[in-house]
Amino acid sequence: MATCIQPSRTDTGHANPLSRDPNRCQADDRLCCYVNFCRPSFPNGVCCVPICQDQPTSIHSGTTHHEGHGDDLWRRMKDEALSDVEEEPILSNYYFSLILSHNSLESALVNHLSMKLSNSDLPSGVLCDLFASLLDREIVAAVEDDLRAVKERDPACISLVHCFLNFKGFLAIQAHRLAHKLWSEGRKVLALLVQNRVSEIFAVDIHPGARVGRGILLDHATGVVVGETAVIGDRVSILHNVTLGGTGKSSGDRHPKIGDGVLIGAGTCVLGNVRVGDGAKIGAGSVVLKDVPARTTVVGNPARLVGGKGKPVKLDKIPSLTMDHTSHVCNCEWSDYVI
Repeated sequence: MATCIQPSRTDTGHANPLSRDPNRCQADDRLCCYVNFCRPSFPNGVCCVPICQDQPTSIHSGTTHHEGHGDDLWRRMKDEALSDVEEEPILSNYYFSLILSHNSLESALVNHLSMKLSNSDLPSGVLCDLFASLLDREIVAAVEDDLRAVKERDPACISLVHCFLNFKGFLAIQAHRLAHKLWSEGRKVLALLVQNRVSEIFAVDIHPGARVGRGILLDHATGVVVGETAVIGDRVSILHNVTLGGTGKSSGDRHPKIGDGVLIGAGTCVLGNVRVGDGAKIGAGSVVLKDVPARTTVVGNPARLVGGKGKPVKLDKIPSLTMDHTSHVCNCEWSDYVI
């Protein structure tokens, strides 16, 4: 059975990437060889065509500081996918459906998320159309920053395509971005539905009202809970079983505000409308109930400043980027000051 290949519904003017153009790049040659190889030989073989192909490509029509960078990122991901298929041919159909049949990162993303979050009552085609309608330049730029963040900070991430396909923290954040767009547009029922599906599938529960910055790493991600009025800045790294929650049944602005460049260790609870300053580090297992000064380290239950209130140890590097969980925690003299 021949592999099913369909042109983009919004990009019909471009040349077929599988044409015999002598000037095409080496990656196109590899893709052509790959497509010839990807022919299911088993009787129940399924078509490789993704549910949603390249609907949101028009969102790149404007100019941003990421212009051109996203295309480079996507080409790199397709090269990685081709290399993976050459190493493990059993992944041929899987990689073709989710990566190689798409012309853009956003097309692949909405297809992948819709497949992950669908069920018998919520078809993937419906979700794919919904997600494609929500994507804009800001969300796509944030997705690209998140991909780079995971690759740069997580030593377990062997490639961009590995992150895109398999890291549930990355996928949960991208699904939240779409849910937040729905929430911001007043479509709260749909937003909460997406949140519920993300919680069921990825074990990550981020309220669609929460505001999340760019360059975010949710490492492992299992058990992460973020409340409705929480705010997470840019370049933040959060490990598993972290709660950014309230302190009870109070209403209004009741959740933490996390600054840029913050590192939050595993099992941490930050409760109430408290501010964690830019570049701060929270040690694993801490319970933070008061504001954390910028560029300081806190640890414990309740959390204490390393170095004390009078002269807290100041960090000279951005902890979310270094992912250093132990410096200034294990080797410093403790104080009894409770922040």
